[in-house]
Amino acid sequence: SLHEREQVRVFMRNDAWGRYVSAMVYMPRDHFDTRLRKRISALLNETLDAEHVDFFIMLGESRLARIHFIVHTPVGTTYHYDAEAIERQVARIVRGWADELKHNLVGHFGEERGNALLRRYAAELPQFYQERVTPASAVSDLERLEAAELSGRVEVKLSAPQGDDGSHQHLKLFRRGRPRPLSAILPILENLGLTVLSEQPFNLPQSDLHVADFAVQLPDPAALDDDGTRRAFVELLERLLRDEAENDGFNRLVLLAGLDGRQIGILRAYRRYLRQAGLPFSQAYIEQCLATHFSITRSLVELFEALFSPTADDARAAAISGELTAALLQVSNPNDDRILAALQTVIEATLRTNAYQSASDGKARDYLSLKLSSRDIPFLPEPAPLYEIFVYSDRVEGVHLRGARVARGGLRWSDRMEDFRTEVLGLVKAQMVKNAVIVPLGSKGGFVCKRPPPVAEREAFQAEGIACYTTFIRGLLDLTDNLVDGEVVPPRGVRRRDADDPYLVVAADKGTATFSDLANGIAIEYGFWLGDAFASGGSVGYDHKKMGITARGAWEAVKRHFRELGLDTQTQPFTVVGIG
Repeated sequence: SLHEREQVRVFMRNDAWGRYVSAMVYMPRDHFDTRLRKRISALLNETLDAEHVDFFIMLGESRLARIHFIVHTPVGTTYHYDAEAIERQVARIVRGWADELKHNLVGHFGEERGNALLRRYAAELPQFYQERVTPASAVSDLERLEAAELSGRVEVKLSAPQGDDGSHQHLKLFRRGRPRPLSAILPILENLGLTVLSEQPFNLPQSDLHVADFAVQLPDPAALDDDGTRRAFVELLERLLRDEAENDGFNRLVLLAGLDGRQIGILRAYRRYLRQAGLPFSQAYIEQCLATHFSITRSLVELFEALFSPTADDARAAAISGELTAALLQVSNPNDDRILAALQTVIEATLRTNAYQSASDGKARDYLSLKLSSRDIPFLPEPAPLYEIFVYSDRVEGVHLRGARVARGGLRWSDRMEDFRTEVLGLVKAQMVKNAVIVPLGSKGGFVCKRPPPVAEREAFQAEGIACYTTFIRGLLDLTDNLVDGEVVPPRGVRRRDADDPYLVVAADKGTATFSDLANGIAIEYGFWLGDAFASGGSVGYDHKKMGITARGAWEAVKRHFRELGLDTQTQPFTVVGIG
């Protein structure tokens, strides 16, 4: 009956003296060729740890070919092999790559979807791909090809070569449309801490799909053993390939410290704030410092989470702070110690953050706001304001300095990328001198666009400024208490480490003279208690220059008002309530 059915069978018999194993292999005659015979011989040689393998071929009238392998082993060998497993492996070899792929696809996805994927992509897979990739591994490749084609997004697959200790990985990128240049991808992979050993691209021209297969080495063989780290790595890489995350050396912390993209973004924001605060070290040096002391870096993130996450725990935060202080005593490099201590200081000086707020669509916000107690940061240049809010994203950065709980002042569109806080602090100083006899404790703010179009493209340049200003205003309001029916309502998803603070008023300044309506619209959207009084000016406000509303003009109006009341302001005491 065996000769009547086209099937693969393997019959094995051990020599009584342990000199050889006889393996009789039957397969469909039209499948047999030298390539198959060599692969089966290699399988038996490896599985049975043979000295050499002889073979005899029999091709007759039957629909089956018979190959008799004599697998020679050292005399006296005791055999421990799984004959059924060997037969399954031989069957996979005989079926051929395409048949084996079909078998795996149908087994994994079912008849309908498995055959659909086979028809859609299998014919386009080049021969060298079939030689490099097993049919079992190709199943997940085809699944990602389909996902890339349907979504238009880059799909990522990580897999370790068989028998490797984990330090080497195959990283495949699946993309529809024009492939990204190698010169653009390599910096992304290197900033993630990977060493790129080689790259093998291939295309599916009819489907306009492209695959880049990178052989990479990890900084630590165990770096991807943790499932959470593996997920965080893939998610961050996908965001980088979509230009949704910053590509810099901070990203190596995903493998070194086990941090995810959001946690890395928090450290990146604090690094940018420290640059504005005057910490003199370059980004590259700080990146190296955090990578070298990755356990301390991880503890800094844990401190932030203990202070502000939904599961915040002050006792745990205090314990982590103590551990950090002790760990810093072991840091021998004084510059590294200064950087790490500065990060601990600003994290502990943080009063509020929107890191755990979500946008209206439920996704995490694409910017980060930090409210800091400036006077708890000893290395800030004088004068230190009472509070400041730092807003950070890959598109905009800004700071709002406030001298008192009730204070107002303008927001400017700055072009000083590296030191806009210094510019804003200078405005605060000037305001204090100018208003010394009136209201010396005001506020000032400024923001920069990090990726502006050329100034010559005026409409695009202005549109980018408006988008960045909008993000900046949202970042300020995210951390500000509201007043509802006279009661203070804290912002959603924000853990407060300070007292009620519902006062926030902004004004126009350089570059933002026409933006007040935008700010007021956002305030109304947030349900902020000041509504369209949040930003002075705008379509429902007064243009003080056009209407002559100056301090001198206001005082003349006050004197006339009191004359009509019959009150001499020069000799009689009176009470004034001012609304400004």
